[in-house]
Amino acid sequence: MTDLRTYLQLLPKAELHCHFVSTMRPETLLELCQAHGVRLRTFDLDQLFDYSGLADFLDVFNAAHLALTTPEEIARIAYEGAQDAVAKANLRYREYFVNPDNLVRGAFGRPGPGMDYPTVIDAMISGLSAAERDFGVGFGIIIGINRSLPAHAAVDLVRTVVAHPRNEVLGIGQDDLTPEKSEDPLRFAEAYRLARESGLRCTAHVGETMEASPSDVVTAATELQLDRIDHGYRVIDDPEALRAIRATGLSFTCTPHSTVMLSGWELTPEHRIARMVRAGLPVTLATDDAVFFKTDLAREYMEALPALGITADEATAIARQGFIASWCPDQQRQRLLADFDGAALALRTALL
Repeated sequence: MTDLRTYLQLLPKAELHCHFVSTMRPETLLELCQAHGVRLRTFDLDQLFDYSGLADFLDVFNAAHLALTTPEEIARIAYEGAQDAVAKANLRYREYFVNPDNLVRGAFGRPGPGMDYPTVIDAMISGLSAAERDFGVGFGIIIGINRSLPAHAAVDLVRTVVAHPRNEVLGIGQDDLTPEKSEDPLRFAEAYRLARESGLRCTAHVGETMEASPSDVVTAATELQLDRIDHGYRVIDDPEALRAIRATGLSFTCTPHSTVMLSGWELTPEHRIARMVRAGLPVTLATDDAVFFKTDLAREYMEALPALGITADEATAIARQGFIASWCPDQQRQRLLADFDGAALALRTALL
């Protein structure tokens, strides 16, 4: 008897596009907001993540950051988020975007001292290392440039990263939007140049919504010398851009449910992610902002992939690509891939 849903749930998974604060449990979010007197429009979890507009979303997003005030709280949500993903989706490896600028004094009107960069990163490493010991789930950290800040702030952030090296910090990426609500990745070209020269890997959010053009994806990939692309959906809309991006061999981190939330795209076989898979682009699957979008990695695999018309073979390739496209050390990647291949074969034999 074919049991595709269970197969998709139990496949070992790597997630490469996950914003750290969004891995917080909803219950933990409420607890910390209440403990620190952070206002929410409602404390009813059945309503909190239902948004009538951008203001409702920002209310929760900002509150989640304001509720994190100590290294212990950072470590806690790191551990809990990994624990939950292992239990629900058989997560084996995850790379987290973190935007340190959102956790410092003054961010979102934060009244307290905030935390500096080393404090945030070391707290994350503490919690994620504990989860690795307890659940066997590997991790890496990607520093997210806050696109709502000026370009010089991105350069300053990269300089801070370079001044405080950690083996677990693998590269840079992006978070938020520019003040004009655009992507504009080339605005931060100097920060990317400095990151590359310092040995950091590079990815960028580009081609995510209809406000972006297909050529934007190619331009960002080539001009910023990216190692991976976050979203990138618009590239499928133009044959010339598709040919150019295919030639780079870059992988894409795709987040189905975020496209429903942000762009209103239905999850059907004509969705851009499904078309990217059929075009042979190296696609991986992720959650983006899990708690804020009421999703998790299990839901992306078990609900989104079937809705997109993705076959079992295609889903297996998507899951495997997550490990291939990861930035972990080669030896670790080879071990993860070997474990994946063995587990996928056993699951296929038992369930499909």
